[in-house]
Amino acid sequence: MPIPLFNSIASWLLRKRYHQIELFLKYPLDVQDEVLRQLLDFSKDTMIGKQYGFQDLPKYDEFRNRVPIVTYEDVAPMIERTRRGEQNLFWPTSIKWFAKSSGTTNAKSKFIPVSNEALEDCHYKSSKDLLCLYLNNNENSQLFTGKSLRLGGSKELYEDNGTFFGDLSAILIDNMPLWAEYSSTPSNKVSLMTEWESKLEAIIEESIRENVTSLAGVPSWMLVLLNQVLEKTGKNHLFEIWENLEVYFHGGVSFTPYKNQYKKLLPRKKFNYYETYNASEGFFGIQDQNNSDELLLMLDYGIFYEFIPMDAHGEGERAIPLWDVQLGVNYAMVITTNAGLWRYKIGDTIRFTSKNPYRIKITGRTKHHINVFGEELIIENAEEALKQVCQKTGAEIMDYTAAPVFMTGKEKGAHEWIIEFRKPPEDIAYFTEMLDNSLKALNSDYEAKRYNNITLKMPKVHVARKNLFHHWLKSKNKLGGQHKIPRLSNQRDCLEELLGMNEE
Repeated sequence: MPIPLFNSIASWLLRKRYHQIELFLKYPLDVQDEVLRQLLDFSKDTMIGKQYGFQDLPKYDEFRNRVPIVTYEDVAPMIERTRRGEQNLFWPTSIKWFAKSSGTTNAKSKFIPVSNEALEDCHYKSSKDLLCLYLNNNENSQLFTGKSLRLGGSKELYEDNGTFFGDLSAILIDNMPLWAEYSSTPSNKVSLMTEWESKLEAIIEESIRENVTSLAGVPSWMLVLLNQVLEKTGKNHLFEIWENLEVYFHGGVSFTPYKNQYKKLLPRKKFNYYETYNASEGFFGIQDQNNSDELLLMLDYGIFYEFIPMDAHGEGERAIPLWDVQLGVNYAMVITTNAGLWRYKIGDTIRFTSKNPYRIKITGRTKHHINVFGEELIIENAEEALKQVCQKTGAEIMDYTAAPVFMTGKEKGAHEWIIEFRKPPEDIAYFTEMLDNSLKALNSDYEAKRYNNITLKMPKVHVARKNLFHHWLKSKNKLGGQHKIPRLSNQRDCLEELLGMNEE
């Protein structure tokens, strides 16, 4: 098919979906209520459906009172039974795909069920919706005159008792519709390569000869790839290689620490950045406006949402439905999905920025914050503070992690950071002071604990040697794709390992 014709047809088909999106924008609560009723009705004859009486749950309140909120550890035995061949335990259709995820810090693997319904009605639907929303906002887009350079984890799939497991990206590529493969680079063969360094070289070899019009991948890993592209070609910026490049679709980690570095690689003012919010458990949010940092919560993907206020998170917690949320409150997200996860705590925290339509910002992870001294430091605070300090000092950050220094005797506590810079600040002491000031301005709890060093002393910042975080991830076989650095933690394990490697 000629490229201009493909571009016209693909654009027309994707724009048609916008009328369906308008339906949940206009009737969000009705759509969510219908999603829950369909999930319950479809699963009423499963083992879990019979256990909790799904056939007799006419209203949300009864569903909330009868079905418990769970973590992965709670449902792991049932998932393992399905991996060994049992079916109809928590979802009525056969599940043969499992997205293997170790999370950010936990070395023990998780196996997240991926049903055919989740593939079609959530993951692939969201990919089309991302393009639909982008095209709706950019009528003159020539997106489909070229290809999308995708960068996923994409390790190989493994078979076990007739089921398959691997990175979600490998599952998606293995089941990818033809239209998506036709419009993407690199080839599936390269995308599924296991060894990260060899894979980067192969991606560069294939992609620099293509007319790339969009980028898609995790910001930290994509930055590594794009810098290597420039080194390979000797060019100053990416438009010298791909002159028709118009948008970068990103997700997985916060874009805030990397944005200024991307602007140097992509110096055009009209270049677009579109954020997504997805995980192995499902696809949840898409940026639906140009030049925005808010995500539209996608309500018709077979996922029913609930939210736990973080000030009530833990023992005795109670979730609320979408229709009871408030703006500006930090919530832990609970999902019920079309892959059989029932009232599952995904571990992410969000806050609503709008209720008409429902838009959100990702604020962090329930386990990834520092709150040893009552300071309640969340990733959103850390990312914004680092962005502000980099703007003031001209520094550029590649990776970082932070953890508490615990009180010992009369010694006060503190926060200890290790930061790898692409461009280090001229004065690390000044950088540390500015970081402390920014955190105090952004977080009143942190400010209170820092007042006159009453509880917390000035933070301590270590400069990481080049590629420290890369080598740490490589030592754990976690290079590339969905693997992430644990940014904030109440535990010092990761920090101690990195500090030890930094001294070697």
